[in-house]
Amino acid sequence: MSVTYATLGELRVGSYIVIDGEPCRIVEMSRAKTGKHGSAKAHVVAVCLFSGNKKTLTAPVDTRVEVPIIDKRVGQVIADMGDMVQIMDMETFETFEVEKPSDEDLRAKLQPGVEVEYWVVMGKYMIMRVRGGQK
Repeated sequence: MSVTYATLGELRVGSYIVIDGEPCRIVEMSRAKTGKHGSAKAHVVAVCLFSGNKKTLTAPVDTRVEVPIIDKRVGQVIADMGDMVQIMDMETFETFEVEKPSDEDLRAKLQPGVEVEYWVVMGKYMIMRVRGGQK
């Protein structure tokens, strides 16, 4: 798995974290100092990158958590196959199939020959945006 580790207290809103084995982006975070001898707790609300589900995590701020390593790459759309698109990496020239994103505006732009930025997160691929001023 392509993950690294950080303490929960180091993370901020907009950071990425692995909750229940799924990579998520933190959208809300609060800290609470408990009692006289208790340790500070962090309450994290995050959205899963692939499914869009909300996940929550409450733990002491010194807890070690997994942080996904996100590999941002550039590829070219080779073929449109319904719910999937075939992409060729612009550096390694490997080809693979990726599920189309749920964003309708982005789906409409995915035509053969278009360059896209895609992320490789924990062995899964996801298209983030279309590059350049192409249609």
